[in-house]
Amino acid sequence: MRLVKTLPFLLSLSAALGSASAWALPNDRDQPIRIQADDAQLDDKQGIATYRGDVIITQGSMMIKGNTVTITRAASGDIDVVTSVGNLAYFEQQQSAAKPDKMQGYGKQIQYQAQKDLVILTDQAKVINEGNTTEGEKIVYNTKSQVATAGRGGQVSTPRPRIDMVIQPKKKAE
Repeated sequence: MRLVKTLPFLLSLSAALGSASAWALPNDRDQPIRIQADDAQLDDKQGIATYRGDVIITQGSMMIKGNTVTITRAASGDIDVVTSVGNLAYFEQQQSAAKPDKMQGYGKQIQYQAQKDLVILTDQAKVINEGNTTEGEKIVYNTKSQVATAGRGGQVSTPRPRIDMVIQPKKKAE
């Protein structure tokens, strides 16, 4: 009986996740969304879904993992914010069909602000992309402009005096 009441919410949540194209390749939004967790709490009135216990969310080439993942919807029904918390939370995304390598991100908290096209990693934040790495207290990545900013993160469990980046040399054409 509970599933019947929450089914419309789940369907609208799936449709809204499908519209969050910045997370994945263009054809990923047409793929089914799979959410695996030990526990789920859905609040239709507030537009909030909270998943707990080794949460894994996949859609096409995109994957989000965390101990707890909370998804909130905007008034329009679209995804507003996805917050993954863990030790460490994780996301990966294939950037283009031409490049099979996936960008990977880690942090004690990873927040995706869909309306702003931002991924914010805080506390032990690390991004790996094509062999290049960026580590810091906080990394903000704009998925539209593909610009990353790293620096201080406010209250963090593991303070870092500086950011640490490793940039691989470009491969020369043979």
